[in-house]
Amino acid sequence: MQNVCLLGATGSVGQSALEVLALYPDKFRLFSVAAHSNVEKLADIAVRFGVKRVGIADATKADRLSYLLKEAGKGDVEILSGTEAAVQLASDNEAQTVIVAVVGAAGVPATFAAAKAGKRILHANKESVVCGGELLQQTVRENGAVMLPVDSEHNAIFQCLTGASEEDRRQCRLWLTCSGGPFRDRPELDLSTVTPAMALAHPTWQMGRKISIDSATLMNKGLEVIEARWLFDVPQDRIHVVIHPQSVVHSMVEYGDGSFIAQLGTASMKHPVAYCLGWPERLSAGTKRLDPFALSQLNFCEPDVKRFVQLAYAYEALREGGTASIVLNAANEIGVEAFLNERISFTGIAEVCQRTMQVLFDPKTPASVEEILSVDAAARREAAYQVSKLA
Repeated sequence: MQNVCLLGATGSVGQSALEVLALYPDKFRLFSVAAHSNVEKLADIAVRFGVKRVGIADATKADRLSYLLKEAGKGDVEILSGTEAAVQLASDNEAQTVIVAVVGAAGVPATFAAAKAGKRILHANKESVVCGGELLQQTVRENGAVMLPVDSEHNAIFQCLTGASEEDRRQCRLWLTCSGGPFRDRPELDLSTVTPAMALAHPTWQMGRKISIDSATLMNKGLEVIEARWLFDVPQDRIHVVIHPQSVVHSMVEYGDGSFIAQLGTASMKHPVAYCLGWPERLSAGTKRLDPFALSQLNFCEPDVKRFVQLAYAYEALREGGTASIVLNAANEIGVEAFLNERISFTGIAEVCQRTMQVLFDPKTPASVEEILSVDAAARREAAYQVSKLA
């Protein structure tokens, strides 16, 4: 029986993880959960799964959480609050597996904490890899941790690389598939006129607000390119993005002999969660199986990086190195928030990213979590300033 810690339990990936965990009560015990501020949902999860510890990042909600748990007869549940709550739960000796489903750079400290504690990490927080880069990979290796990717694209690459030799890995190319977002088939649309409602209407996946906007700008795929660089130790010139509207092929590996190996499945985050939970065994996710006879066609095309410039920015950040990826990620988060609050235009998100990177880039790579968070904080301040200029 594995004790599992779930960070970001109330989000979309967290909900998928809960559904999979519920299928295997004999294999996994949900020991602890954390969320940012949704105390009602968090309390409900804690009661349903009988967890022992609960973390709430928004410390002002701790009393409300305590009240809800006592009302449900769960007054013995330990409550941790504040920004360090997730870090404490991630490094808890009683949890063997940590699922990091936190959105944004807020997941960086907890991911590093789990790595230092030698945990089995199921990470759906791409920002921790984008910001942590080689330092995070080194921390994982030095402490005997295991990092398994939950993002559908990286999970697919992970599966396609199973059994590959070191020589195979040195020669392979990675092909990250991309739905293209809600504007992929609308070349006539002036992107500066896009509203939050339009951008949130993803054609394939059910996702949270921030990641839905990232999908619409293709920034989500840009962050995945950076993530793939570090997860699989493949240089950026051998990592490609391809638009695949059907979202059936989740990603592919092209080997040195020209062969492609692809991972296909239905569009559900429960599949990669189940794969990582059971690895190296395969667990059913309890979802409808893919019917190959129902597939009429599979289309692939090249992304338009001149129109969706943030994908190009991600490759640029990898080429620049240093703090570029951290700055880009932070600026994007601030830009997306401003767009959702209707302070800047859809295309203003990219402008905030570009301006912030031009001002703050440092060729020196951060050597600690503290330095990463310092760069992140500075980038957010600068991005907020750029938003105020555009607003």
